[in-house]
Amino acid sequence: MPNALGATRRAWLARGAASAAASGAAPPLLATLTALGAVRAQAQQDYPTRTVKIVVPFAAGGPADVYARVLAQRMQEALGQAFVVEDRPGAGSIIGTDAVAKSAPDGYTLLVMSNTQTVNESLFATKPYQLMRDFAPVAPINFSDLVLVGRMGLEARSVRDLIREAKARPGSLSYASSGPGTPYHMAGELFKAMAGVSIVHIPYRGSSGARTDLLGGQVDLMFDAIPTMAEHVRAGKVKAFGTTGKSRSPVMPDVPTLSEAGVPGYEAVIWLGLMAPKATPAAIVTRLHDEVARIVAQPDIVRTWSAQGATPMSMSVDAFGRYLLQDIDKWARIVKISGAKPDQ
Repeated sequence: MPNALGATRRAWLARGAASAAASGAAPPLLATLTALGAVRAQAQQDYPTRTVKIVVPFAAGGPADVYARVLAQRMQEALGQAFVVEDRPGAGSIIGTDAVAKSAPDGYTLLVMSNTQTVNESLFATKPYQLMRDFAPVAPINFSDLVLVGRMGLEARSVRDLIREAKARPGSLSYASSGPGTPYHMAGELFKAMAGVSIVHIPYRGSSGARTDLLGGQVDLMFDAIPTMAEHVRAGKVKAFGTTGKSRSPVMPDVPTLSEAGVPGYEAVIWLGLMAPKATPAAIVTRLHDEVARIVAQPDIVRTWSAQGATPMSMSVDAFGRYLLQDIDKWARIVKISGAKPDQ
């Protein structure tokens, strides 16, 4: 029976093709597919035709939220449709990220992500999505260095002093972070691994609580955003030991990098990027990528972000995908070495 049905179907298609050839028209099935393709191509060319939602899976007021709003405003001006930012924090970015993974792949729901999500690929044994399986890379946005700061009561005056003390008294020093898996946490774990020291991680629910306890002397150390901590360093409220980039920060030029201060090769940054659900049409991904690349290269954006300690990033869609894979691998090694857990 299946063979008979197949023969009947082939005969029907052949008759349709012969008839179409005689009349100069396309076969019915082919014509339908061609029409659908044309409609789809036109829809992608006209994109966007309605409001685009950019989901930020982090708390309002943080770097991801702030830079997403700048990007949304510029994209709205350029593309003529509203781009709105929706903050959906929770579960170390998993709640908001999963919501986008389950969204229609039509370019109207996008995700702002950071290295928190690349860390989560190895930090969380189970979660409802996989980054490279369920998302399409669109474009990087920017990266920012961090600064390692300490409470004023610490005797250590340099990174080498900190390392000596930590090795002499393992577990005697503590460092705060905004929570497990965040760039602040993993910057600390990378420091511990590369310096060969034992320092106790104290996780908080957000940076503000961690920062308050550091300023109050309840914890010893913290990796934090440079623009946020620079004012406290200048006011003599905390000690700055080193920044986390390859070169010194223009915001804190007198503070050495951790690499030059005692941990050769150390580098840890917060970077931000834009992603879409996996099956989003390539034409829409390309349009979004090109627009983001154009925006982050604008002179006023470069100037303003530089003053805030952020550097615009630009690479092709494929290169951004490779960058994500490399970042996932980098933090997987650190998670394994450090034994970091989602609740620690």
